[in-house]
Amino acid sequence: MAKSSLFFIFFFMAVQFSKAQEVIPLYADSIPGAKPTPATYVENTEIRANGTWSITRVSIPTLTVFEAPKDIATGTAVIICPGGGYGALAFSHEGIDVAKRFNAIGVTAFVLKYRLPSDQIMVDKTYALLQDAQKAIYLVRKNAKKYHIKSNKVGILGFSAGGHFASTLITHYNDIKIPNLEKIDLRPNFAVLIYPVISFEESVHTGTMKNLLGTNPPDSLKHYFSANKNVTKDTPPTYFVHAKDDQTVPVANSELMNKALLELKVPTNLLYYDQGGHGFGLINKTSTTDWFNLMAGWLKVQKFKVNGDF
Repeated sequence: MAKSSLFFIFFFMAVQFSKAQEVIPLYADSIPGAKPTPATYVENTEIRANGTWSITRVSIPTLTVFEAPKDIATGTAVIICPGGGYGALAFSHEGIDVAKRFNAIGVTAFVLKYRLPSDQIMVDKTYALLQDAQKAIYLVRKNAKKYHIKSNKVGILGFSAGGHFASTLITHYNDIKIPNLEKIDLRPNFAVLIYPVISFEESVHTGTMKNLLGTNPPDSLKHYFSANKNVTKDTPPTYFVHAKDDQTVPVANSELMNKALLELKVPTNLLYYDQGGHGFGLINKTSTTDWFNLMAGWLKVQKFKVNGDF
């Protein structure tokens, strides 16, 4: 890469992180199920034409901490999972930008840079992402006092494949894949899923499924990783946002899980946009409706503390 390109990337990232953010390694020692990372497998940050940036070849997962200002902090926290089809992480517009918006309503945010499934760096990539999801909420709850948050007000938010990542945690938090001697509760208290991949059995986003499970996964794994088929009465309250004209991840994904939650009387809400397609992040340019404000109002109704009038 040219020196000028490297300079631009580092300058752009410095602007995004104008206030130094703490970055926590997800695993202090060895990463479970990891192979030695090949020298050619190097994490890469790419600036796109629209000014957003994405990360590929993630082998070392981290949490970037965005603490809510002390004067408005509510004690509520959220783990944010960017999308990218399990091949990249849309880390700016589906990560950092969202964290800052949560900070403005008094919510401390943790942007999760999770591992991207790869046979090059993983012994078995199937459950590696569930391990990262469980480890993330484990660390947030373990360090609740440090970050002035309440351990019973920790949620998870995911976009697209990050929504699949989050939906897997909220339906399989009891299938523990990490050491947890302290028996910390790994169930999120709420979930927000934005144009999420949900099903590997119906309305499938094949790229996400292939990246996680391979080209021809068995039906048992397709079922396990279809969140709508694994909902229980203890699944956390969940808020969905999806555009009806999404040609990448069909709106049926959100509808399937929303229906499953309703049938078990789990609090849920599905916000539709008529247009907007896929990947719009915080701002759907086709509408004046601000999904974030509506979601924040819903959190308030669900008794999760946020600041503001909605």
